[in-house]
Amino acid sequence: MPEKRTLERARRDRREGKSPTTQAGEFVREEIHHVREGKHGARSAKQAIAIGLSKARRAGVKLPPPKKGSTSARTRRSAISAYRAGQHGKRKTSARRARATERALKREPRRAASRTALSRQAKTSARRAA
Repeated sequence: MPEKRTLERARRDRREGKSPTTQAGEFVREEIHHVREGKHGARSAKQAIAIGLSKARRAGVKLPPPKKGSTSARTRRSAISAYRAGQHGKRKTSARRARATERALKREPRRAASRTALSRQAKTSARRAA
């Protein structure tokens, strides 16, 4: 569950007419902070970003799933599921699923949110875009 401050920031961005990616950026930022403070880990910077985007979609940010062919079918399916979950009423995540996710993330390393890892991730995504 995203923090109250993050939800407020994302709502403020939406009110100001900012794009869905900017709104989602607040959730990614929160996720990076969580990894850095040791709340849990991530295997890579890409995973930390993906978790943040998923949280954004589930929170109702109108961030569409990636286009077909740009990512794997599994990633698209997951994004579609998160997007749908966020566009209708709130349902509580089952305790079993929440606990499983938490335990899996706790086993991951913390280095994914380092400045180097994030810088490397930004460079590769910029290279792909060009």
